[in-house]
Parts: sequence; structure tokens; C-alpha cells
Amino acid sequence: MKIGVCVQFVNPDTIEEQFRKVADENFDNCQLICWNPALFTDENAEKIGNLLKKYNITVSAFWCGWGGPQVWDFYDGQLTLGLVPPEYRQMRVEQLCAGADFARKFGVSDIVTHMGFIPENPNDGNFAPFCISVRTVANHLKANGQNLLFETGQETPVTMLRCFEKVGTDNLFVNLDTANLILYGRANPVDALDVFGKYVRNIHAKDGLYPTNGHNLGREVRIGDGKVDFKALFTKLRELEYDGYVTIEREIAGEQQTADINYAREYLQKIIDEVYC
Repeated sequence: MKIGVCVQFVNPDTIEEQFRKVADENFDNCQLICWNPALFTDENAEKIGNLLKKYNITVSAFWCGWGGPQVWDFYDGQLTLGLVPPEYRQMRVEQLCAGADFARKFGVSDIVTHMGFIPENPNDGNFAPFCISVRTVANHLKANGQNLLFETGQETPVTMLRCFEKVGTDNLFVNLDTANLILYGRANPVDALDVFGKYVRNIHAKDGLYPTNGHNLGREVRIGDGKVDFKALFTKLRELEYDGYVTIEREIAGEQQTADINYAREYLQKIIDEVYC
């Protein structure tokens, strides 16, 4: 099992500094995250590919963002996030396909994104068109030899499973964000593995607290300070024979982020060594 970190690609002029920091912190893998489709160029793909070789870093997955409004709450989030809102759907399908093509140029086969608040009711009139759009993206990736990973959180585990069944392609998988299921009040991440465990292909190791009102998400906290039972999680993952990437995500900035990431690595490695021994 390999522990890595998230790297934000926001500026081609600063990406080498970020990869150098990853290497200096003795990580050899990362998820590369980009929310700006304008950066999906051949020039940037070549630059990233060269830097990965220079610093001997593996990109375990490309986290592909999309344009348009983004509101991270339980009200406007329903109207703005992922492929669920019909008015942004076609644009975002095209952006996800473009992001996958971009990542393929530097050798990445796993593409991660948030799909939005997938309708829990399969009879909802938006569910079938949403699944058709997911199938369009999945088939594009399949032609590239790539996989489409849903990041957990905005949907219940069974809703995600139902979507996989409806879409019907064999390249749909899960990026298990251990905190998001809690932050969105959707599930306990350990129990969620009973539903979609066989599909988990990458992990965001993150911690958090449940929502305390019906409008706002719960609060992300340092790993070990929230509600995620990481020992139980890794015990279940071992039963599922998961031995892939564990990507630390800490959604703050500055020196405290670095300190919390290093703390998380030691915290997680101790548990992994104990469970996987």
C-alpha cells in the first residue's frame, strides 16, 4: 500500500515547485488535481510528464474538475455540482473527456471527479439522462484504456452502486474519500465498503465531523481528530484485498497543512503496518 498526497495544478509556472516539494517530503506518488480545463494543453502535458520523470513521482489518478458554478452545500450544491444539473451537463461531459485525454498524455489511467447529488430516487426524471451522460464519459475513457472514478460524498453508497449498474460499463470505480461520506451525512465509510467495496480503486485519506444543520456540510479536521475509524477502515480494506494508493488530503493551506499531512502519514502508516502485517 502506497501513501501519497494531493497536488493542485493551477499554474504551469509553479507546478515544478509543487512536485519538488512532494519529492522533498519523501512521497513518491500523488493525485494531480486540476479545476481549470484551459490548462488541458499538449504543452502542459509534456511539461508534467517530464517533471514526473525528473522527480520520480507517480500520478496515481488525475482529479478532473469542470467549469461553471460550484456551491458546496446541501441547497445550491444540488443545482450546481457535477453532471446532475442539466444546464451544465454537456459542457462538463466535454471537459471530463478533455481532461482524460490530457492525463493520458502523461500516462495516467484513472480519472476522478465529483458527479454531483445523484438522484436517490431511480424514478426521478433526471436519473436516466444523468446516467446516459456518465456512460458517454465512461465510453470515451474506455476507448483511451482509462477508468472513471466517482469520488464519494454527495450520494449515498447504494445510489452510487445503482448508477454503476444503470450505466453498465466495466470501467467505473470508486475514489473513497473517507471524510466526505461523513461531511455530507451520507454514510459511515467503513460500513459503505459493504456496499461498494469491490469498486474502490483509490482513497482520499481525510477526516471530518458530521453536519450539525441541514444546510452546511460537516467540518473537515486533521486525520485522527474526526469520526473516521481508520483501523476499522483498513481492516475492512484488507478483507477486500485492497492494496492500492492512499492519498492524504488536507483541505487547508500553508505550514499547518504540511504539518497535518506529515502527522497523517505517520498516523496512517502505523495503522497500515499493524493491520497489514
